[in-house]
Amino acid sequence: MTATDLGLPQLSGLDLVPATGETQKAKDYKSDQEVRWCPGCGDYVVLNTVQSFLPKLGLKRENIVFVSGIGCSSRFPYYLNTYGMHSIHGRAPAIATGLATTRPDLSVWVVTGDGDALSIGGNHLIHALRRNVNLKILLFNNRIYGLTKGQYSPTSEPGKVTKSTPMGSVDTPFNPISLALGAEATFVARALDSDKAGLTEVLTAAAQHRGSAVVEIYQNCPIFNDGAFDVLKDADEAAERLIPLRAGEPIRFGPEGEYGVTTTGWGGFEIGKVSEIGEDNLVVHDPTITDTAYAFALSRLGDQNLNHTPTGVFRQITRPTYDDLARTQVEDARSAKPANLQALLTGKDAWTVA
Repeated sequence: MTATDLGLPQLSGLDLVPATGETQKAKDYKSDQEVRWCPGCGDYVVLNTVQSFLPKLGLKRENIVFVSGIGCSSRFPYYLNTYGMHSIHGRAPAIATGLATTRPDLSVWVVTGDGDALSIGGNHLIHALRRNVNLKILLFNNRIYGLTKGQYSPTSEPGKVTKSTPMGSVDTPFNPISLALGAEATFVARALDSDKAGLTEVLTAAAQHRGSAVVEIYQNCPIFNDGAFDVLKDADEAAERLIPLRAGEPIRFGPEGEYGVTTTGWGGFEIGKVSEIGEDNLVVHDPTITDTAYAFALSRLGDQNLNHTPTGVFRQITRPTYDDLARTQVEDARSAKPANLQALLTGKDAWTVA
């Protein structure tokens, strides 16, 4: 069922936000606050990419809002010359939901980390996604708690030795992409902090999407988990491990494109040499497939050892948004005949007590 089926207009993620008509530059989105992250932190690269990307949207800065929770990444709103709120630990999606629902003229973004979003904020994240609230969620994943000084997080690999797990973590970590797909997110993507072009591409697609858009960003913490993603940033290693997802193209990778993705007998995917699989048997990427099983199978190609890591847009489908539906209900209620307050208070179940 689409928005049109429900009598709602088909909107993109930006349709309700007026364009400025003026030329903007990255410097226009830099605040007067001193950026305070540890030297070498991947957050610097992401911030620079976002500041360079926002002018391309053609939106008024006062119509853009960044809401964050608690954590190193959550300092983001301070460093952007837009509206913003440094909110409560794990509750950024809930606060942003209220904002998106009451202010359709705003482009609302959430900045969060793997601890903030997936631990104390886990329920808020999945409910925002299942409702398809018109939010853009940037999930910084460094596989560690940085702000509180190096405890293991919900995405830390099994056996991870940290201050809170001196003998190694015994937890099974989340796969954030799989989690988002399980919650029926309508847009799910992944990028690396060091890949400015790839990150800009998925941010652009997320901004244009109407509904909940999740972008997982692999981000390096140089103090407490340095080098966690180095194998994906080394030119030789990256070619063997990174699997770029491009809509309409066969899924293949490798220095010479010699590896590819094909289907298995039970409906999943597996990796093999193209020379053995055959060109015609490669999976052609289609993020618009409604059934989450397709994108979920892609998300399971990679695991914690990063041997294979798909990047790009996993899923991008259209579904009515919570905020559009809620506003429609309010308008319907306003146009209906005046309600009988006493009848509303009494309800259908009433008893007279002698």
